[in-house]
Amino acid sequence: MKKIILLAAVLSILPATAKDKEKEKKDDDKLTFTTIIENPVTSIKNQNSSGTCWAYSSLAYLESEVLKKHPEMTDLDLCESFLVSKTYTDRADRNVRTHGDASFSQGGSFYDAIFCMKHYGLIPEGLMPYPITLYGDSLFSFGSFFPPMEAYIKAIAEGPQKKINPIWKKNVQNMLDEYFGECPTEFEYKGRRYTPKSFVSDYLGLNPDDYVSLTSYTHQPYYETFILEIQDNWRWGSSYNLPLDEFMRVMEESVKNGWTFAWGADVSEVGFSRSGGNQSVATVPDTKAVAGVGSDQSRWTGEKEGPKITEADNNGEKTITAEMRQLAYDNWETTDDHGMQIYGLAKDQHGKEYFMMKNSWGESGPYKGFWYVSKPYVAYKTMNILINKNAVPADIRQKLGI
Repeated sequence: MKKIILLAAVLSILPATAKDKEKEKKDDDKLTFTTIIENPVTSIKNQNSSGTCWAYSSLAYLESEVLKKHPEMTDLDLCESFLVSKTYTDRADRNVRTHGDASFSQGGSFYDAIFCMKHYGLIPEGLMPYPITLYGDSLFSFGSFFPPMEAYIKAIAEGPQKKINPIWKKNVQNMLDEYFGECPTEFEYKGRRYTPKSFVSDYLGLNPDDYVSLTSYTHQPYYETFILEIQDNWRWGSSYNLPLDEFMRVMEESVKNGWTFAWGADVSEVGFSRSGGNQSVATVPDTKAVAGVGSDQSRWTGEKEGPKITEADNNGEKTITAEMRQLAYDNWETTDDHGMQIYGLAKDQHGKEYFMMKNSWGESGPYKGFWYVSKPYVAYKTMNILINKNAVPADIRQKLGI
């Protein structure tokens, strides 16, 4: 009897031990991060159901540029509504002038923010109705606002009329003003009066000419500029083209030296994990991506998520080459899905380094709106970055002539 009881006790222990070991393995596979360097950023925002990541990320980046000079300005919050309204006005004009060939959509580029800063200025949050818009929304929600405006502009740009009545511009501006509110031409902020342009120069202390766009593709000459061939680059802004190793060096060294940058990238890869044990982590596992799934817009249009990435997949990543980048770009596997901000470096428990990224999807995920992006992912899926030219290493600046 004692032997039977003892055997039963041993057998009851074995499954628990196996489960414990399995749990320990899963716990070990789940990534944990230690910060290497973390540069100042402002609070997480939420673009909600709008394709305005370009506005949120570029303004988040410019806020950090101000914080670098003035660490005490922790409450700085620039107004996305002003930037979006000014950009859509110009984009509608370009669309009509090109008979609809220059796209009109919710998206945009980092250059839109620099253009706006230089030609129209910027304003602080709170001067326009957002985040309590005239529609009563607490956050951007373009489902009812954008399609009618888009259809109206398409009718003007591609219609049969032989002459265009200039009243169409006023009608578009009214649509924008009704949703975002009117853009102020003068305002008071912290006891002083500003115009949007004087706010940039006198309060923020920013110079639009300090900012450059960098990229890395083999179909154009290195160390020269070219117009990145993506639809949301509708202003036809130019980017400096660097070899991949120097492109990565700019990003790594700038962060280590106290700078941040705006990061435009493809987030449709299955390695850009929105679920599973390593949620809010982006890697390049050896797994085929699912086309059309995971884009910024798919978050709120209801597209189904693709295959899940297991914890084990994160340990082995592809080695990225310039040829791989180019092929993915040429095949439309890399697209300009999303704009974000890179602000730091971290390492996981295995010693592998990641860029720290600020997103604009609200305080979601285990890191409350922040992400960890592996260096292979950045090397593979970066479309372009917006960076202060003073953050670029001196020898690379010399090659670019900036």
